[in-house]
Amino acid sequence: MGKINFGSWQIRLRLLVLTFLGLAIALTINFPFWVAAQTPSGNTASNSIEQSTQSPTQINVPPPIRPVNGNELRGIWLTNVDSDVLLSKQSLHKAIKRLKRLNFNTLYPTVWNGGYTLYPSQVAKNSFGVEIEPLPELQSRDMLAEAIEFGHEQNFAVIPWFEYGLMTEEGSELMRQHPEWATRRRDGSQVFVHGEKEQHRLVWLNPTRPEVQKLLIDLIVEVVSKYDIDGIQLDDHFGMPAELGYDDYTIALYKKDHFGRLPPEDFKDPEWMSWRSRFLTTLMRKISKAVRAIKPNCLISLSPNPKDFSYIKYLQDWYSWVYLGYVDELIVQVYRDDIDNFKRELERPELQEIRHKIPVAVGILTGLRIQNVDMRQIKGQVKLARELTLDGFSFFFYETLGNRDASFETLFLTPAPRPDLRNIASVGS
Repeated sequence: MGKINFGSWQIRLRLLVLTFLGLAIALTINFPFWVAAQTPSGNTASNSIEQSTQSPTQINVPPPIRPVNGNELRGIWLTNVDSDVLLSKQSLHKAIKRLKRLNFNTLYPTVWNGGYTLYPSQVAKNSFGVEIEPLPELQSRDMLAEAIEFGHEQNFAVIPWFEYGLMTEEGSELMRQHPEWATRRRDGSQVFVHGEKEQHRLVWLNPTRPEVQKLLIDLIVEVVSKYDIDGIQLDDHFGMPAELGYDDYTIALYKKDHFGRLPPEDFKDPEWMSWRSRFLTTLMRKISKAVRAIKPNCLISLSPNPKDFSYIKYLQDWYSWVYLGYVDELIVQVYRDDIDNFKRELERPELQEIRHKIPVAVGILTGLRIQNVDMRQIKGQVKLARELTLDGFSFFFYETLGNRDASFETLFLTPAPRPDLRNIASVGS
């Protein structure tokens, strides 16, 4: 062999590549692996960092589609289910100060849950006679006004979350006043039972009915008009389970559009699914138009399930909504224990494509009342979302942060501004 010429361009190129890979690996380590997590017992998920997380040299990381400018959505959902955070002014104030210390930047407080508003609502009072959810802790106060005041004092974006969407409790006053607004399965049933004690009996409002559309639009318009908010959020419940739509009202509409033919018996029939889905798209268009007419800079955030599941399960065609301009921010709920499944969802082509248009973040499960999530799993998912250069994450939900502040501090070492449409650098297709 001849003498190696280290001045050759081939060798220089190799050295440059090796140097770049070394820097990339160093930059993606966001926290030390030896940090002790304050983890509740119960969940021993197999997808901890030590067992499953791959290095950037093993992951097919797409190139960043925007400048590395430090923007990152760091959101948290605040709910009144299995959580006391919204149930007193003192608890809410304390929580927001804590989240500021942990370097979060976005609050999603629920304002519509179980068929009731969690703020004083004239729309709700006029529609079904109850101004605010009948919890003693919510009376004689305006929880949303408090969340906005405390949140803005700490430089949070405050985005009210219409958590129940088109879903409501069977026993709510809304259903007692307007039972005809609910839609049904083909066998005439309408209740979906949830909860370990089957304590939640849920029904779905019919999006084909003008009265239902008016209620949702009016509630959102009320919040946008009355409060100094940064946006509004809908989620997977702003849809309709695919087995529904066999109520008399919807059947009559379908027959009118189909020369008297009844809807297919198979609720998965493609045309029948598409026909019902269009009513949700129409409602989304009306909401978007109404919000932008009042407050053009008010973000419309959506937190759905992954694309195919959203449509097949809930007739929710959010992919089209993004391209129609109805959505400004997407937080896809990817509640997976297996890190490979989690990664697979984040690499879906539609997410990579949509990120050229709007911020795309991931919803990460931090626990449920009956399920602990290991801190190693949370950290592994945050790390992977960063490696794939998503725009951030939101955690579900506040109460399940638990006594793990030291661990969450390692995720958000410094403050960061949230991404939005104004600081995404789109590139050509």
